[in-house]
Amino acid sequence: MDIWTLVTLIGFAFTAGAIDAAVGGGGLIQIPGLMSTFPQMQTATVIGTNKLSSIFGTASAAYTFLKKVSLQWKLLTVIAICALISSFAGAACLSMIPQSILRPFVLVMLIVIAIYTFAKKDFGQVHAQLEITTKLLIFAGIGSLLIGFYDGIFGPGTGSFFIFFFIRVLGVDFLHASALSKIGNFMTNLAALSFLIPTGHVLVGIGLMMAVANVIGSVVGVRVALKYGSGFVRKIFLVLVTVLICRIGYQTFAG
Repeated sequence: MDIWTLVTLIGFAFTAGAIDAAVGGGGLIQIPGLMSTFPQMQTATVIGTNKLSSIFGTASAAYTFLKKVSLQWKLLTVIAICALISSFAGAACLSMIPQSILRPFVLVMLIVIAIYTFAKKDFGQVHAQLEITTKLLIFAGIGSLLIGFYDGIFGPGTGSFFIFFFIRVLGVDFLHASALSKIGNFMTNLAALSFLIPTGHVLVGIGLMMAVANVIGSVVGVRVALKYGSGFVRKIFLVLVTVLICRIGYQTFAG
């Protein structure tokens, strides 16, 4: 790689890490960046290399959130285990299901999320004290299974789906939902990589190089989220979901 290609990839990784740490959606930046740099790369290898880079940033963000935001360990365990199992299954199915089949469904879901979040001004602004019941753990497990499988097989918008799910079902605010989503996202990336690396779908050198910039970006993203709170995260969330809708909509109707 020449120096400009290297700088471009590092820029993509840093920006992706910062955005992903706050509201998810880093793949929206990193995946197109990898595709434009390596146009002949297989889709599974693009996704695998992206996940290797982003897992370090996600781990850094998760660690920082856990130190600053109070979360329930029993809930975290259920989310982590369910996301891990289902994401591995999704990665195993990655080459079996054309992504063109998934795009229209994802597009509709993102539009619904955007409209709901915009219409309910207080959505994600109040954090409810969680009472860990069996029913709540079951709901958290089911949601993590579904979103984890989606991340393994496709990926764009996973962080947004996690955040929306945790706010809507658990009643937490955007800040706590973002913290929970980092745990789920870390496990989905870990599971997908445990399938993609042995099958040769990861460019390890490039992924690790981008990981350094991704971690630095994630540190910036978490600090911004913690400093400005749920109201700021909500605004960034809406912007990200809107960009996702535009991108996936273009891919769906132009492709």
